[in-house]
Amino acid sequence: MRTALRKAASHPAAAPLSVLAAGAAGAVHLYGTNPHEAGQWLLRCPFNWLTGLDCPTCGATRMVYDLMHGDVVAAFHDNAALLVLGVPAGLFLGWRWVREGLRGRRYRPSPGRVLTAVALTLTALWGIGRNLVG
Repeated sequence: MRTALRKAASHPAAAPLSVLAAGAAGAVHLYGTNPHEAGQWLLRCPFNWLTGLDCPTCGATRMVYDLMHGDVVAAFHDNAALLVLGVPAGLFLGWRWVREGLRGRRYRPSPGRVLTAVALTLTALWGIGRNLVG
């Protein structure tokens, strides 16, 4: 029995499917928990808690809540850069991870130095810009 569990846990699809299941469980909780209202059972951004500033992903929870309720305009207002750049990239990479895992292959994207530098630069500019503009 332990050998079968160990073999299943080491299958390339185990990690992406586990992440997908955890994300679905989180989405079920978030669907009924409005992060726009105070007093909800949601974790606060540690960066915001320590500094009072918005990190590049601040607003992501509100954005996902708004998307699940069909309010794209409010989602854009919560975090425009993450909605326009991060969501499509995350969906693509997640889809590839699950697809390759189900085919029995491990998926390890390698963006390269240029793409990594561009992504980090855009993230830093977005994080600084959103705090300067308010």
